[in-house]
Amino acid sequence: MRMAVIGAGLQGSACAADWLRQPDVSSVRVIDRDKDQLDALGRKFQDGRLETVLCDVTDQDALGAALSGCRAAVSAVPYFFNVGVTRTAIQAGVHLADMGGNTDVVFEQRKLDEDAKSAGVGILPDQGLAPGLAGILAGHGMRGMDEVVSVKMRVGGLPVDPENTLRYALVFSIHGLINEYVGEAVCLENGEIVRKPTLTGLEEIRFPSPVGSAEAAYTSGGTSTLPWTFQGKVRQLDYKTVRYPGHWNRFQFLNEMGLLSSDPVDVDGHAVAPRNVLATLLEPRLHVPGVRDLVVLRVTVRGEKDRQGLVRRYDLLDFFDEKTGLTAMMRTTAYPAAESALLLARGTIEQRGVLLAEEVVPGEPYLRALRARGLRIQEKETQVDNGDEG
Repeated sequence: MRMAVIGAGLQGSACAADWLRQPDVSSVRVIDRDKDQLDALGRKFQDGRLETVLCDVTDQDALGAALSGCRAAVSAVPYFFNVGVTRTAIQAGVHLADMGGNTDVVFEQRKLDEDAKSAGVGILPDQGLAPGLAGILAGHGMRGMDEVVSVKMRVGGLPVDPENTLRYALVFSIHGLINEYVGEAVCLENGEIVRKPTLTGLEEIRFPSPVGSAEAAYTSGGTSTLPWTFQGKVRQLDYKTVRYPGHWNRFQFLNEMGLLSSDPVDVDGHAVAPRNVLATLLEPRLHVPGVRDLVVLRVTVRGEKDRQGLVRRYDLLDFFDEKTGLTAMMRTTAYPAAESALLLARGTIEQRGVLLAEEVVPGEPYLRALRARGLRIQEKETQVDNGDEG
């Protein structure tokens, strides 16, 4: 079967690499507007099954032609392109998974549900690391419980050796990073939807070496559609991003100074959005060539089964792969998206429409596939007293 990747950047190239290892994938078509990036990808893989197509994602006709004949695709372009990409995939009759990151965009995609059903295609938004893997683990952890008390998702991508004052290195789009740091985090409290300001809710959390002590804070997008799906079914649900100590206080200062705002201000007679200036300044400073990164993930589901308290916890600590040159963020973001698209392409997920991963992705096959790719997702189940926080 023929698969397509829209976007030849870090995550898109990792997705292509993954599919080229799948025996039932006959070709991988990578679509991007950057010829140099496509040429570099061709030189890197030197695989006859790799096709490259020069195309601007905003050109719907050209993108539709590029997707023609493919069974499924992954969108690895910034989140703000995904509504248009979804429309095009539906018109082309191609299943789609995207790496998402913005819940408002997902709700716009959901409006295309009937169109997708009529076209006989499945669309899975928000299929990266978080949102994506973390949410699927949350749903998987809830299975069989009579009552779910809390779901806590804690995820972060970090440099192994932090060097700058923000103690961070950019391992995905700067626009995606700032998008997570603005707005509100959507959570559940006492079974009802609540919204928390991003960059707040600071908590200490520990992970195995070399991470050690870290801090987590609310960011936007990580819960995706989970609060709406599980409203009334889960008492407490939230997502926080993990960083090294000190990072959140520094970004809170930038936020208080107005530098995360997209509202234009006048600078010498020119309307300038502070957020765009900050992105322009941060990207070269946070983009560290050759950085060795890691990803931490912890999803904890606490509930009750047969009147016995039960805690299911999932842990992942992943590192830069020296053999393949893939960063931990590339692996943990691209592999889940690649697998979600394969589940659609192979017919494992039979539902059609704009789908919710927490409802349709089969947990056990999904986890087996990711573990086979080398993502060491550990699962631990513990019985606790009902009054124990676990």
